Amino acid sequence: MTSIIILIFVIGYLSITLEHPLKLDKTVPALLMSALIWAVLAIGFHNGWFNIIDTHENVFSFLTGGETAQHGFENTLLHHLGKTSEILIFLVGAMTIVEIIDLHRGFEILKSAVRTKSKKKLLWIIGILAFVLSAIIDNLTATIVLVTLLRKLIHSREERLWYAAMVVIAANAGGAWSPIGDVTTTMLWIANKVTAMGLVKTVVIPSVVCFIVPFFIAGNLKVFKGNIKVDTEMNIEAERLLSSKTMLYLGLGMIVSVPVFKTITHLPPYIGMMLALGVVWLVSEYIHPEEDFSDERRHLYSAHKALSRIEISSILFFLGILMAVAGLESLVYGVIDGVEVGTLRYVAELLQGAIPNQDVVVVLLGILSAVIDNVPLVAASIGMYDSPTDSVLWHFIAYSAGTGGSMLIIGSAAGVAAMGMEKIDFIWYLKKVAWLAFAGFIVGAAVFLLLERVVFS
Repeated sequence: MTSIIILIFVIGYLSITLEHPLKLDKTVPALLMSALIWAVLAIGFHNGWFNIIDTHENVFSFLTGGETAQHGFENTLLHHLGKTSEILIFLVGAMTIVEIIDLHRGFEILKSAVRTKSKKKLLWIIGILAFVLSAIIDNLTATIVLVTLLRKLIHSREERLWYAAMVVIAANAGGAWSPIGDVTTTMLWIANKVTAMGLVKTVVIPSVVCFIVPFFIAGNLKVFKGNIKVDTEMNIEAERLLSSKTMLYLGLGMIVSVPVFKTITHLPPYIGMMLALGVVWLVSEYIHPEEDFSDERRHLYSAHKALSRIEISSILFFLGILMAVAGLESLVYGVIDGVEVGTLRYVAELLQGAIPNQDVVVVLLGILSAVIDNVPLVAASIGMYDSPTDSVLWHFIAYSAGTGGSMLIIGSAAGVAAMGMEKIDFIWYLKKVAWLAFAGFIVGAAVFLLLERVVFS
């Protein structure tokens, strides 16, 4: 039965990574995999075929524990659902705030930052915007906002593909050092593996290097030489609303306030995000976006419309994949030093034996995240290791998983978004851009290890 659970996970995982060839939304295999793993777990547990372990390393056997073991199983499931729900509520709040800003055309303000005809200058402006913005509103949203902006600025699709690809690299680098910049860093933060300040202080310099290296190299390529036909005379003011600036600054400010709220109150981040969403929603109810604003047009800018624009499929994907990984974590697979351990902890011990250097394992995790979704990889690593909060291991995992996905267009949520919006070809990205992303990733990783293992050791 144990092999059946692992087989379900492997098949589900492959279906997720082969989303595009199969033409199957990755949410489907994620949900099926999660439900089937827990179903087999429940059947096997009640028949005494295997035991369950909770997050406090308490092992439950139905044959010897009876009703007490049954409660242990139920509490383990509820615990994992609770931890997963913390992440999902956080993401729903952040995504809703971003959609409210977009409804009020707040991101139109960013266009004023683009006032150049130089291809090289435009590259750096877009890159810096992506790097900074992704740390505030997450790398996926930042990519969508900037690719939309590029469509309005660059008419040549061939040139726009290059800029969109570089936005993916910058957005992933920017998201890696912020607790709200990437789903994986949010997961580590909510799981108390990293603190907001610890993550920023440790990962920001390697992330900057990961961003600068490929952009410096790309700036010297032929495609970014000369001038571009940018419509610098476009009427930006006409596209803005009366509420654009207010909602942009309020929305971004409230998202940034979430780590501050957690530091002051010591409450989970999703509580702070609920407060942030409540404030932005409250203001959006009373603000007047237009001069002649009427109640008939209120629905166009309402939070209800913002909620309808959220990608619920992404939320359900995270639910499925995180609960599937939780199922693996809860299954007792073997014995280490005389103690029964879960599947993920067992794999961690095997890896440690095969590759004694943990840093090499994490670098491989980063490279692997370009091929396989980084969310389950990080979810698995949380169950594999028990290092203390803000240890070098967790910060290095945050960097590697966050930036490694840039090496392939399908390796990150930002890449998949850009691929969908601009129909970027997988092979084109692999030939033209992958080496730039790898250069940034590996140099940034080297800088991280130099700082943490040599300078500050």
